Amino acid sequence: MSTATSRDRTRHPRPRSKDTGPPRTGADEKATLLGFLNHLRDAIANKAADAPEPQVRTPGTPSGTSLLGLVKHLTSVERFYFLGEAADDWAATMRPTPEETVGSVLADYREAVDRANQIIEACPDLTLPAPRPPRRKASPSMRWVLVHMIEETGRHAGHADILREQIDGSTGR
Repeated sequence: MSTATSRDRTRHPRPRSKDTGPPRTGADEKATLLGFLNHLRDAIANKAADAPEPQVRTPGTPSGTSLLGLVKHLTSVERFYFLGEAADDWAATMRPTPEETVGSVLADYREAVDRANQIIEACPDLTLPAPRPPRRKASPSMRWVLVHMIEETGRHAGHADILREQIDGSTGR
């Protein structure tokens, strides 16, 4: 065995950063889009998962945005676009009630994501319409909804990064 090989085996691994790069995805378009969407979904859920009360629900911006409110809002957006469920008051989707906990909001989010993923997986062709959102004349294609949800979730994941850092200095995904 060479000296270089012996040295390589005895090195200590580098500590892993909390931040993660883009996901490895499948070869087809649906797998790629869903892989990126799931990556962002996990990032937003992880930001809220262990955030302390009451800071997780305390607005961190003058507009009233809170970390828990972002997760609650994204739950409604998932249900609207993938499950065809109405959202009567979009502003209310950003405000968790006193009864809602981090655990209950995250459980609702994960349940909506699981149901949405079933709809996405069952779609044989991304040019087909997604479930019809209420009060819309025509449904957009599943491709459009997936790209929009990547944009929507990514935008709010960035907000969540900032809000979480304001809460306790936590950074990374």
